[in-house]
Amino acid sequence: MSVLTRDEAQTRSRLLDVHHYTIDLDLTRGDDTFDSRTVIRFTVRGDTDTADTFVEVKPAELRTVTLDGHPLDPAALDDNRLALKALTPGEHELRVEAAMRYSRTGEGMHRFTDPTDGETYVYTQLFLDDVQRVYAAFDQPDLKAVFDLTVTAPEGWTVLANGVTEHTGDGHWKAATTPRISTYLVAVAAGPWHSVRTEHRGLPFGIHCRRSLAPHLDTDADEILDVTRACFDRYHEKFTEPYPFDSYDQAFVPEFNAGAMENPGLVTFRDEFVFRSAVTDTQRQTRAMVIAHEMAHMWFGDLVTLRWWDGIWLNESFAEYMGYQTTAEATRFTDTWTDFGVTRKPWGYDADQRPSTHPVAPEDVQDTASALLNFDGISYAKGASALRQLVTWLGEKDFLAGINIHFERHKFANASLADFIDSLAAATDRDVHAWADAWLRTTGVDTLTPGVTGDNGSRALDVARTGERPHRIAVGLYDRDLTDEGRLTLRTRLDLDLPQAEPRPIGKLPALVVLNDGDLSYAKIRFDADSFRTLSESLSGLPDPLTRAVVWNALRDAVRDGELPAATYLGIARAHLPHETDLALVDGVLAFAAGQVADRYVTPAQRPAALTTLAELCRDLIRRTEDGDHPGLRLIAVRHRIATAAHPDTIAAWLADGTVPGGPELDPELRWRILTRLAVLGATDEAAIAAELDDDPSATGQEGAARCRAALPDADAKARAWEAMFATDDLSNYLFTATAQGFWQPEQADLVADYVPRYYTEAVALAARRGPAIADAAGRWAFPVHAIDADTLRLGRECLADADPIPALRRKLTDQLDDLARALRVREAHTD
Repeated sequence: MSVLTRDEAQTRSRLLDVHHYTIDLDLTRGDDTFDSRTVIRFTVRGDTDTADTFVEVKPAELRTVTLDGHPLDPAALDDNRLALKALTPGEHELRVEAAMRYSRTGEGMHRFTDPTDGETYVYTQLFLDDVQRVYAAFDQPDLKAVFDLTVTAPEGWTVLANGVTEHTGDGHWKAATTPRISTYLVAVAAGPWHSVRTEHRGLPFGIHCRRSLAPHLDTDADEILDVTRACFDRYHEKFTEPYPFDSYDQAFVPEFNAGAMENPGLVTFRDEFVFRSAVTDTQRQTRAMVIAHEMAHMWFGDLVTLRWWDGIWLNESFAEYMGYQTTAEATRFTDTWTDFGVTRKPWGYDADQRPSTHPVAPEDVQDTASALLNFDGISYAKGASALRQLVTWLGEKDFLAGINIHFERHKFANASLADFIDSLAAATDRDVHAWADAWLRTTGVDTLTPGVTGDNGSRALDVARTGERPHRIAVGLYDRDLTDEGRLTLRTRLDLDLPQAEPRPIGKLPALVVLNDGDLSYAKIRFDADSFRTLSESLSGLPDPLTRAVVWNALRDAVRDGELPAATYLGIARAHLPHETDLALVDGVLAFAAGQVADRYVTPAQRPAALTTLAELCRDLIRRTEDGDHPGLRLIAVRHRIATAAHPDTIAAWLADGTVPGGPELDPELRWRILTRLAVLGATDEAAIAAELDDDPSATGQEGAARCRAALPDADAKARAWEAMFATDDLSNYLFTATAQGFWQPEQADLVADYVPRYYTEAVALAARRGPAIADAAGRWAFPVHAIDADTLRLGRECLADADPIPALRRKLTDQLDDLARALRVREAHTD
């Protein structure tokens, strides 16, 4: 597919004003295609006699095209572009009729049949340039227009769209006319939805899911709607512009590639957020944050939209920041920034240290394929961290004043970084232009290291900094509790601007110095020698979970940088995690310890000892929670105990009994976890997997079975899984991911060794055939992450140099190979 370049978009934007789309979709044409009819009314500007441009469409069959009543030749379609030549200044009307293909990869119009009850659902995901898979469009974000949409659907279906929909009879549905929005924000979700509807502040609100999930949605409906209402009200306190659309629907849809999508008036979420098994409060908090994140997009992204894809951060960084902040302010989930610190922020740190790093606000986004690569930890986590630092530096009052100026100036239009900075500058005397240059136009992570000098009664603190960004941070000075040596007490928290003019007097020597206490800036931190001894002994004695998150992140960074031996990290986790009370911290530390330290950073010879340490840690947590007072903590411990089992006996007994002794009883999610681990260990077989699937034939069960079958330590099972992933092209995006997750296992390195060189050749071909979504999954999940050796690195680098993978796969391979090289360096740094 031809990608749109920035130069082409700018040329077309100067030429055209697009006023109105009339879109009619017929979803009754069969399982493979649907009919799409589009009428576009637009104006050609200028005083030249004629001009040429093009419209994008990617059909299964282009049937008819007429421009101002004159037919154009459908055979003139060149890939996804249809030329419109010799356009005269003035009004024009383009009509396009086509058959379009349904997708099984979460792109365009995705079609899903629920294996539980046989019901079918379709929904659109049109970001970033997948509009063309559904309707003809001048497909760029700054050519906003008004949309009228009608849909013909099978009887018994409900059609949801950006505005209120009306069933006019015989399966025909009409959506209310939208305000001016961008092409990629048009949305449709159709099927026999189960819906819970209400009204808030005069607007219809609804939540929707497939019928087989109805009991689970009903169980959580009050919580979801309470969060929705609370965030809606809080945004109206923050923003002077009211919510700009006529309704607010949230549809939980199957096989969704992202977490959610901010379609105006119809937000789509992955339906794993409809919890069918036990979850922790942190998972509920994550769902609440995603609701808040997507609602923020109604203003950041939908009301005011980026002009070109170099402004992704104007959408995602703001929604990320607002999502966490507003959830903390408006809901019962008040500790969201701890979760951000331990789960999201490392995503940004990792991405920012790879060769593929880019500024939060890049200047070199030349085309849509390049833009798609920037939806990463930098645009989300680093950008949100930068905004949190901006609020700290600017003050929330001036920050919100600048935002509201921005909305007023650019509502229902488009804006750039310069526009936004000008709006902020109008609300403050501070030099926000210089701040933006330092924070948004640069790459990399600064590192802050404390130094304590002077005599014991008159110590001074100096902070060394690698990097050039200014930072406003808090510095926590902690002393040992005189009544309990395992506890630490906060002596004081200093506000510090970096670079420092001179060392800061701090009195007597503290037991522990924590830079960036409160996590208000974005930087790696280190510890002086005395502080490291203290935290090694007393980390769990720090009183604030957010401080503990900062410390755990610093330890994580030190492991990744080869400065802290993996065994030392595991020892600190073994000593302190059994005493941790924050669920996000326990889960985040265990995930890193198992998924990175035990699986990648220690050698194969060291891995059994690492797994033993983690299993013992989990057993301690399970014993600690026997009283039933900490169900979330117990659930996390049970999950990780399953994942780190080196021997099958204990977890096999749990599966046979249907419960963990003392609880919890095994729900489908835990049963599939255990069966997957037993498959890895060679302690189950196809008959047991098939029996489990009979008991749970749901979509999640299908994925669990695919994961288990691919994990079996059997040559034939591996061959079947490989064939399904790389040869047949039959797997949906979710079934592909599940199969890939099962395939590579550290315990099976010898069994799958011959597939490592095959991966590079076959992944490149697969990505070219199936497109960016599967390319992303192949690069993320099907990469041989446990083949930590120089040959894997060499093969990957040769692939990048010679095989020309599509951009989505190239980016994933670049990142995976950098992580592989890092793992090799970590091993070498601490191998005797």
